Amino acid sequence: MSCYIVTGAAGFIGSTLVDRLLKGGHQVVGIDNFSTGQRRFLDYALISANFTLIEMDILNLDALKVAFSGGDAVFHLAANADVRFGTDHPRRDLEQNTIATYNVLEAMRANGIKKIAFSSTGSVYGEAPLVPTPEDGPFPVQTSLYGASKAAGEGLISAYCEGFGFQACIFRFVSILGERYTHGHVFDFYQKLKADPTSLPVLGNGRQRKSYLYVQDCIDAILLAMSKAPDKVNIFNLGVDGYCEVNDSIGWICEELGLAPSIKYSGGDRGWIGDNPFIFLETKRIQSLGWAPKLSIQEGVIKTVQYLRENEWVFEAREV
Repeated sequence: MSCYIVTGAAGFIGSTLVDRLLKGGHQVVGIDNFSTGQRRFLDYALISANFTLIEMDILNLDALKVAFSGGDAVFHLAANADVRFGTDHPRRDLEQNTIATYNVLEAMRANGIKKIAFSSTGSVYGEAPLVPTPEDGPFPVQTSLYGASKAAGEGLISAYCEGFGFQACIFRFVSILGERYTHGHVFDFYQKLKADPTSLPVLGNGRQRKSYLYVQDCIDAILLAMSKAPDKVNIFNLGVDGYCEVNDSIGWICEELGLAPSIKYSGGDRGWIGDNPFIFLETKRIQSLGWAPKLSIQEGVIKTVQYLRENEWVFEAREV
């Protein structure tokens, strides 16, 4: 029985991964400081004898070294994912994404753990000159502090693989949707429509083109890659073969909720500083291992709306 360590274990993707690992018969050590993670997302895990929860901040390197004792591999999902407000607190991305990743690598080294999965982002491509964007496409100037901090984390991981014999799977996600989703455009639009069903303010012109991936499809890809990845450093784009306009997503959300609000656009052709108006990743590399997403973007958006409608407590939890 393998023992897997999951940082960010109470988060949207992290808690979903924890459940899947436990259902696969593995031991799991979940680490979270609950700054954004939700304890209720661990309801299934906490009744399992194979799950250990450690509530701590991974910026505490000494404590992290102790927490990693006995682990076979690490899934490093803890991060500050607040892309939109990165310029309001630049140090947060540095500390919670880059320095935290260094700490994870050092805790692995101290415990002889050699294998890591890392949640990076499609944002590292900035405004990519090549679309759909492959993993080995031109690496552009960074346009967000979030993307820059993740690119730095990728660099640290690849250097540790070279210097200390680690093996890494680095996943560059599009935006992830589905159950336990607690930030992003569907969350924001649902919250705004809940407050005023007659009007929806939208950052940008609604023509931004984005790709999204359902969370269970994301977990399928992560687990497959960790079992089959052939190289020392393996970089995988995760997304679907397509994209939608923000206006498309608004239409699906409003149709599911039975609403017809007036749309009020602002901010030009993008929503915020660092917002990429066109994200579409090529995913041939992960597909070559036998993976394919099961849900379309539209199906993922609708499942997310249904989850939010049935779990409106997440809005109050995010405000605490």
